[in-house]
Amino acid sequence: MISNAENENMVLSGLRKAAIAMVTLGDEVASRVFPYLTDEDVQLLSREISKLSEVSAEQAERVLAEVHELQLAQRHFSTGGLEYAKRLLNSAYGPDRARNIIDRLVRSLGNEIPTFDALQKADPQQVAKFIQGENPQTIALVLSHLNSGSAAGMLMALPTEIRTDVAMRMANLEQISPDIVRRIASILEQKLRSLGQFSRESYGGVPAVAEMFNRMEANSGQELLEQIEGMDGELGLAIRNLMFVFEDLLLVDQIGMREVLSRVDKKALTTALKGTSEKLREHFFVNMSERGATMLKEDMDAMGPVKIREVETAQQEILQIVRQLESEGVLSLKGAVGEQYVV
Repeated sequence: MISNAENENMVLSGLRKAAIAMVTLGDEVASRVFPYLTDEDVQLLSREISKLSEVSAEQAERVLAEVHELQLAQRHFSTGGLEYAKRLLNSAYGPDRARNIIDRLVRSLGNEIPTFDALQKADPQQVAKFIQGENPQTIALVLSHLNSGSAAGMLMALPTEIRTDVAMRMANLEQISPDIVRRIASILEQKLRSLGQFSRESYGGVPAVAEMFNRMEANSGQELLEQIEGMDGELGLAIRNLMFVFEDLLLVDQIGMREVLSRVDKKALTTALKGTSEKLREHFFVNMSERGATMLKEDMDAMGPVKIREVETAQQEILQIVRQLESEGVLSLKGAVGEQYVV
């Protein structure tokens, strides 16, 4: 049964939630937020705050949790688009809750998200033939608006001599302003309307290229990645680091996880798990002895706050071991990267 507090929270307007958040976070935070609002919004929010009666602790907690989730989603979106945000949020919260967070993000961003409506269902092979004579930058833009599986198929349908160039340009697309993307989208909608439509909300960036390479046959993706590393080592490393993210360890089986645990440094593991979801931590714990899991939990509690940079470094150290195990044939990452599952 839904409690009164839960039911009340479900029907709260966005304005009421904003008022609760401002009151709960205090004057200092509110004073930093108000300068970013229009005069009209300040008046509306101030009026709503003045109308607030008593706010229950449970209600305040729920509103702040929603604010935190939306902020997290926006951070993931700015890093690699909606596809990347969906992937990380799905790992952290599960598909239903992640979908709800993404829906709120889309509503909050409004027309800041460029759309390619006329491209939503076009056959990737057909699109590849249509645009292969275009500038590689334009091809990269189109490619980045395919889902990762279709993008991989389209990239492999392009002439061999331009694939690496297109992938590198795609990796840098996150620096293109949304206004420019919208203008290009408008032109492409007119040119490709006859080809049908396909869908993807994100628009390029290193995460999109990494996910696309994950969907390719191992040799094809590895060959393209090595070519990119030869031309731009830093970009190649950034793509390689995202081709298998730490949360993807959830999809490594028990045998593989035990091999990983036998080789990782315990201090690095303790640090790495400080920045993960409870679900992933449990995935590690269940593959350890009861005593080992208890000691790891105690070490994590005793460690206290850790800098994000240190957590990421520890996670990359463990991922290097995972990739080494894959190269040795000890474990397989095929199910963890590129495959989609029905829940």
